[in-house]
Amino acid sequence: MSIEASVARCQNRFVGYWGYGDREILARQLQMVSEEDWEISSQTAPNGTLISLSAAGLPPDDVWARIDDNCLRLGREAFGRVTLYWLQIEQAIWFSSQLQLLLPLVEAPQVSIPALYGYSCFSYIPTPLTPVEQIMAVPAGVEQVWRDDPAGNLTQIASKSLVDWRETQAQIDDERQAIEQLQTHLIAAVERQIADLGDETVGVFLSGGLDSSIVAALLVRTGVKVQAYTLDFGTEGIAEYPYAEQVAEYLKIPLVKVDATPKQIDRALMPTIKALDLPFGDGVTVPLYLLNQAASQDVRIVFNGEGGDQLFGGWTNKPLIAASVYQVAHPERGESFVDRYLRTFHRLWGYEAQVFQPEVYTEIQLIQPQDWLESALDETFTRSLLHRLRRGSLMLKGAQNIYPRATNLAFVHGLQVRSIFGDRELAAWTFEVAGSLYLQGACEKYILKLAVEDWLPPAIIWRQKRGMGVPLTAWCLNQWWRSIGRWLNPGILGAEGYWRSNLGARVAMGNLGGGIQGRRIGETLWLLIVWQLWREHVLGKSRGNRSLNHPFWLPHQVWRKMNSFD
Repeated sequence: MSIEASVARCQNRFVGYWGYGDREILARQLQMVSEEDWEISSQTAPNGTLISLSAAGLPPDDVWARIDDNCLRLGREAFGRVTLYWLQIEQAIWFSSQLQLLLPLVEAPQVSIPALYGYSCFSYIPTPLTPVEQIMAVPAGVEQVWRDDPAGNLTQIASKSLVDWRETQAQIDDERQAIEQLQTHLIAAVERQIADLGDETVGVFLSGGLDSSIVAALLVRTGVKVQAYTLDFGTEGIAEYPYAEQVAEYLKIPLVKVDATPKQIDRALMPTIKALDLPFGDGVTVPLYLLNQAASQDVRIVFNGEGGDQLFGGWTNKPLIAASVYQVAHPERGESFVDRYLRTFHRLWGYEAQVFQPEVYTEIQLIQPQDWLESALDETFTRSLLHRLRRGSLMLKGAQNIYPRATNLAFVHGLQVRSIFGDRELAAWTFEVAGSLYLQGACEKYILKLAVEDWLPPAIIWRQKRGMGVPLTAWCLNQWWRSIGRWLNPGILGAEGYWRSNLGARVAMGNLGGGIQGRRIGETLWLLIVWQLWREHVLGKSRGNRSLNHPFWLPHQVWRKMNSFD
């Protein structure tokens, strides 16, 4: 019996196996998860074969499966745009771009407790974990290798990192030189991504912030036809569209305002959960779904401003820099850099005893979340604090959260998503520039702002950075009040055995801990809601009394606090 490779493709998705598999199992598996028509190719797998995944509409260098020297090589590019999962069943390695396409192969899929804990810490699941036991993820920028030995055994023999993101020995500290080189790299990055466009109009997700505005300006400067899309959160939250309108008027491009009010968010919630495939607990996911939905009516390709914070030392680095300075002044605290990172960017890290049921809490006490950060924050690749933070942000939030969620939300709407800041050459160059040119005093992204001064209005370039103003706390404690009783039903939480049954109530009341107040109440509720809906949709394990969907599942005191949150 010879080793075989078989791959099925449909639109932007693929699933296949390498080894002593069974094509009939693959066909039955696809019938279980999809009614669409899949193209299945099967062949013996001689050395030198490239199992073509690009035929599924994916760039050939984003994700790959290669057979070489009796080995299977599964790999992903460094930004992590396209996810890649694998599962070994007896003498076959199964792999897919979607977690859900591998689930029919797993008997009684179970939640991975380490993955659940990782999600509670970061709002995304750290690779190589997935939320399902047995199924693993290939990390971004990594190639994993399995060998077929003479006895017919398939064994993983290597996991090779493909990119270092390493600070160069010589650093550019001349401001003028850095500006000129950055302008050249930005223009080259956009030209690489528009080479196939011709006269086609593209979409741009425009918040009016620095990064998305730069992307729009670069496209216009290179002669691309642009249609911009911005979010309208209604009367609550931070209004984005006035800034987006200012940029659109300056660049003379049309702007579409997308309704992202609570009613629209509620309607798009479950479609977003399904599209993302994994649970992503950031509040921006459903608004981004709505942007993609609107853009899909007009264009085939969309650009976003994702990645700018990771490359140019955005505002999220400031708290950790301040914490590191404090640590130098107070060495008696004895806190490691990795612990400071966790404390600064955590979601529910530090609240484990209050969050998880006792049996789960006992299990996660054996897990060290610091292990998920060690490689990304390894100081052997960087000498300066800011470069270390930028490297960590690229490998953690960027590659494990921002880029894959953007791709999945675009794919479900038949779109291709591109990011100028997700350019390998530009990213490598940023590690040649002295950290002092990224952060000067309170001004972050200093060199980027100087490089684009002539491309955008000064009010856009130099205004204070603010994150996407999704008013989650106001929505959760007002418009979604009744829905929370259904989404975080205490009976269901208690029966499932993971979260404490009263967790939703404690968060909403602001009684979980001093660090979870105001804006963070909505963010934490949303984190829990997304996990619960993902689990119900993907694993179908939710149980309990679903009739408890009225607002009285929370104590009356909450009603008196509802108007105290922004």
